[in-house]
Amino acid sequence: MIDSVETLKQRVEALKKEGTAATRILISMGTCGIAAGAVPVLEELKRVLAERQLEDKVEIIEAGCIGQCYAEPSVEICNAGSGSVIYGGVKVHDVGLIVSHIEDLAPDMNTVEKTWYYPETEKNTRNKIQARIVLRNSGRIDPEKLEDYLKNEGYQALAKALTEMTSEDVIKEITESGLRGRGGGGFPTGMKWNFAAQQPAGRKYMICNADEGDPGAFMDRAVLEGDPHAVLEAMAIGGYAIGADTGIIYIRAEYPLAVKRLKIAIKQAEENGLLGDNIFGSGFNFKIQLKYGAGAFVCGEETALIHSIEGKRGEPTFKPPFPAVSGLWGKPTVVNNVETYANIPAIIRSGAKWFRTIGTEKSPGTKVFALAGKVENVGLVEVPMGTKLRDIIFGLGGGIRDGKEFKAVQTGGPSGGCLKYDRLDTGIDYESLAAIGSMMGSGGMIVMDEDDCMVNVAKYFLDFTLDESCGKCTPCRIGNTRLHEMLERICEGKATMDIITKLKNLSYAIKDTALCGLGQTSPNPVLSTLANFEDEYLAHITDKHCPAGVCTKLITFKINDNCVGCTLCARNCPVSCISGERKEKHHIDQDKCIKCGVCYQACKFHAIDKL
Repeated sequence: MIDSVETLKQRVEALKKEGTAATRILISMGTCGIAAGAVPVLEELKRVLAERQLEDKVEIIEAGCIGQCYAEPSVEICNAGSGSVIYGGVKVHDVGLIVSHIEDLAPDMNTVEKTWYYPETEKNTRNKIQARIVLRNSGRIDPEKLEDYLKNEGYQALAKALTEMTSEDVIKEITESGLRGRGGGGFPTGMKWNFAAQQPAGRKYMICNADEGDPGAFMDRAVLEGDPHAVLEAMAIGGYAIGADTGIIYIRAEYPLAVKRLKIAIKQAEENGLLGDNIFGSGFNFKIQLKYGAGAFVCGEETALIHSIEGKRGEPTFKPPFPAVSGLWGKPTVVNNVETYANIPAIIRSGAKWFRTIGTEKSPGTKVFALAGKVENVGLVEVPMGTKLRDIIFGLGGGIRDGKEFKAVQTGGPSGGCLKYDRLDTGIDYESLAAIGSMMGSGGMIVMDEDDCMVNVAKYFLDFTLDESCGKCTPCRIGNTRLHEMLERICEGKATMDIITKLKNLSYAIKDTALCGLGQTSPNPVLSTLANFEDEYLAHITDKHCPAGVCTKLITFKINDNCVGCTLCARNCPVSCISGERKEKHHIDQDKCIKCGVCYQACKFHAIDKL
């Protein structure tokens, strides 16, 4: 039981005296690693170490995601005094070789460039392409062992807050740090906490929004799977700051591994006196419970989330009153997302002044992005605010896959914007992205190449919004339906030029009149693609042609003179629309063709053109 700061210090000292093995093997056991086959690799690793009687000399750490999802399953070998190396794409048959070469770090195997880890100190985070604060422990510790978190300064921020600072001091530190909400809105965290703290004493709540719903986003999941105690510690600090004794983590039920590790972490913290009554002998009480969401995107909006916790439909309401004044059960409530909370312990330990040395003046600190799409190195990155899009996509991301040309990057999830090549030197922060028609969002970043149709991309994101709309307000429910219908007509070659004006007018009307932030930003993909890729819209409308060859109604497959009459295309056609004698040029009946592309894929002689 850790019942005082002195007990915490003694516990940490005892853990450090135990020392660590000369060799540590970290295997990524986040959802991405497990999905890629990390479990059989781990089992084989344990078997080989036992067979060679190395269990006492080598420590295996089942860590969270290291961020390099493109290289999963990944195994990192850390040798005391001789550095470390990460092996990517490890298979079961590779394990023996890795163990055999522990001493020389297996130079003949597929290794991954190790540009990922920087401690959270001013010296090591400044001017680095990645500066890990939120993800500082992810991939470095076993998330199911409290001892690992304690050895890495765990709960020292909470101890400092409860024993050396007043609640006003805590709020002042967070306010001066300039930390802004990482869930997308960018509202100053300290200001939100101060609003709740100023309300009369009584029941108050701290809520963690872990309902990560953006397509292609997995930042919060990785934090909860790799470093759950960081969020628990931050919520307790926030509870102390505003006068709340109850925390609720609203997490989508589709995150079973994150749920499992949160349950373990909460139990460990309670058993060790780090959550519960009289924490560190300070008289402060704080408990945390989980609430499962059903995966509704709209519940990322704080008032809809609160309604869901109360057992009501997840629908937003007008503000004011804001949740900090009247939230859960009508009580003052602070809602922050996972990434926002994960910054708190670092700020309390190292100070607001240190935090402001990273990032930009108006957007201090770092931002975690889920880099996905047509990029070589898919995964999680954490970069200082102000980092250029180019450095992320072509630096950390390794550029576009398969030698294709970059076309666009979409930031901000379904509510964000699609930016083209001339915007790649934009520094990532709230104001800069908003100025060019996009937004920070929660951190999704999807890269597209020359094979993507931007009209179809806008339709895809709007289709997602339609599915996820709560339907409460007419602009979102009906307006977005009409937008989607217009985009469908464009993709089918049935639109006329006046549709461009209609798209713009309706988009601005929705932005001005929708009830919540999700509805107000839902037309952004349409407006940003119109602004940056209007030529593609015009090609669909005037030429009845999709330049990327994606919109099936506008594609034509024709057999050229390379045809040798092998009949392979005809034999694979699902609607039998291809005719011709063997060893003679074949013909496609365009009236019967369903544009499926099977013939194009099957032909071995490049005899079919996709027009």
